[in-house]
Amino acid sequence: MGSCLSAESRSPRPGSPSSPHLANMKRRNSRKVLGSRNSSFDYRKEEPLHRIPGRLFLNGYNDVASLFTQQGKKGTNQDAMIIWENFGSRTDTVFCGVFDGHGPYGHMVAKRVRDHLPLKLNAHWEVSKSGEDALREINLNTAGSMNSEQTSFLTADEESRASVDLEETEKYPEIFQTLKESFLKAFKVMDRDLRTHASIDCFCSGTTAVTLVKQGPHVVIGNVGDSRAVLGTRDKDNSLIAVQLTVDLKPNLPAEAERIRKYKGRVFALKDEPEVARVWLPNSNAPGLAMARAFGDFCLKDFGLISVPEISYWHVSEKDEFIVLATDGIWDVLSNKEVVDIVASCRARTSAARALVETAVRAWRYKYPTSKVDDCAVVCLFFDSTSNNLSTVSNVNAKVQPVSMDQVENENEKDNNINVLTSVDRSGTVGSGKVVPGGNEDLDLDVDVDLDCSKEEEMNSEIGTDWSALEGVSRVNTLFNLPRFDPGK
Repeated sequence: MGSCLSAESRSPRPGSPSSPHLANMKRRNSRKVLGSRNSSFDYRKEEPLHRIPGRLFLNGYNDVASLFTQQGKKGTNQDAMIIWENFGSRTDTVFCGVFDGHGPYGHMVAKRVRDHLPLKLNAHWEVSKSGEDALREINLNTAGSMNSEQTSFLTADEESRASVDLEETEKYPEIFQTLKESFLKAFKVMDRDLRTHASIDCFCSGTTAVTLVKQGPHVVIGNVGDSRAVLGTRDKDNSLIAVQLTVDLKPNLPAEAERIRKYKGRVFALKDEPEVARVWLPNSNAPGLAMARAFGDFCLKDFGLISVPEISYWHVSEKDEFIVLATDGIWDVLSNKEVVDIVASCRARTSAARALVETAVRAWRYKYPTSKVDDCAVVCLFFDSTSNNLSTVSNVNAKVQPVSMDQVENENEKDNNINVLTSVDRSGTVGSGKVVPGGNEDLDLDVDVDLDCSKEEEMNSEIGTDWSALEGVSRVNTLFNLPRFDPGK
């Protein structure tokens, strides 16, 4: 469903001085972009990401997971995903994540976070494990080449440390405390990286992120936005049940709404979609973001929107079978129980993610025939390679759908092309059709999906638009379909 939209084109409020306010914000944001971007956390000189062993980000599978994404009917596919075995060269460690972009550059933001958040998390994890002495040494060695803001990336984050209280230290294992602090720091650095990125405008674009690190029986999850992680496990009667591991961080949550209003942001739903609370600027009915936390979206960062992740922990038991990470294109039409049933009923776990996406697409067409199908991205992480209820492919190595290296390299080139934009419909405006409610009624769907893979979907088409002539007020007005601002009036 659309993540942000403008209300002014539908229910204008006379006297709302939206355009000058947004223009001033844009100018302030532009000044912050200037400055050096070099730091010891600059990974551009590292080995190309698509050549790192154990790292998958295209449709495919490996020994422990399957992943699949499919473009919806709203324009460019703005969802991204990743599975990284032996994360940080650690055995028995896996990183997974799905990312749901929104706004005109949402697809670029999602890919940027997919590629760089794991690297930042790994770097901070290494620093945390090295101890305070190593941290001070790094600060001394890099102080001469880094500005004050970049130096703060490496110093101990007061907010992170304050959040690790005595009660948590006693309740959770040491790895949770270490990874929690690393997640908090990595998300903070990632958002700063987006703010200063030279070729991705994140002023009105952003992404969700639900990510996890699994090491042995320990699972630590970091989440911003409304993507979701759900566990498939067995109860005492050996029946398959679903356990939701994350909270959808939307503006309808009292704590989230309170924070947003404290910083002068506004939270309300439109009359024709009363079930979808959105975040609005203080003096403008824009952008109407349907989540309370996100990377990017710097037009709202001064008004209560944050990128601080909610961190959760799960200890894997012998009854736990898999975790599903998915964007809201799945959860808008399928319940948690339906999702785990679909994954568990697949004839081969290597196709579980694809089966789930294809079932969700059919559910969209059945439940909401007048709405445009949303993008979908799924990662299914399995705990036991010899699980009885899911058939496996013996000696499975990492495999992806046939994609040429040119296509992989072209994806990175597209990310750096500032003239490539998604359609306005996908960037947050509601076009034709009804906005999909957040509720997930149970649906009797045929989950026996034909898993014989047909030819892969064609590469996502992207709509090129020249925004170079649109500055300040005109640009934001055009983006959100707001009335043109005339300074003479």
